[in-house]
Amino acid sequence: MENKVSKAAVAGIFACMAIFVLAYLQQLGSYGVWLMAPFGATAVLVFGVPHSPLAKAKNVIGGHFLTALIGVVFVNYVGVGPVEIAIATGLAISLMMLTDTVHPAAGANPILIMQSMQSWDFLVMPVLIGTVFIVLFGHSSQWVITSQMNSHKKPLTSSGF
Repeated sequence: MENKVSKAAVAGIFACMAIFVLAYLQQLGSYGVWLMAPFGATAVLVFGVPHSPLAKAKNVIGGHFLTALIGVVFVNYVGVGPVEIAIATGLAISLMMLTDTVHPAAGANPILIMQSMQSWDFLVMPVLIGTVFIVLFGHSSQWVITSQMNSHKKPLTSSGF
């Protein structure tokens, strides 16, 4: 039980820190958009179930980038209506599956991007910078958890007992 509580505490603290930093940087105002709603769901996967295939760096970064790209392409070249939003979302899911970058939180990107009429720079910030940041924080939290688990193991004596 203690191990589960420790892991949950570390995951929650690191998720809190990652989202706080992105939210704080966004609040500064002059540096652009750092945070988007799908990052909350990304944090659940990266920090809450870090060994899930859906929480891999490739899935987080690749899935978000691919689906955001689809959203921006639709905003700029296809259009933004109910049919276009539906097609973009379905296309995003299909392409994530074909590229082995499925990340459920990224499925919201075409909808978010199309409804808020985002431009090309949204791909860099918040999408790429934000996802890389969250992934790095996720790896840091796993390092802390692994270090914590290893420090609690009792060393064997010279006789092996």
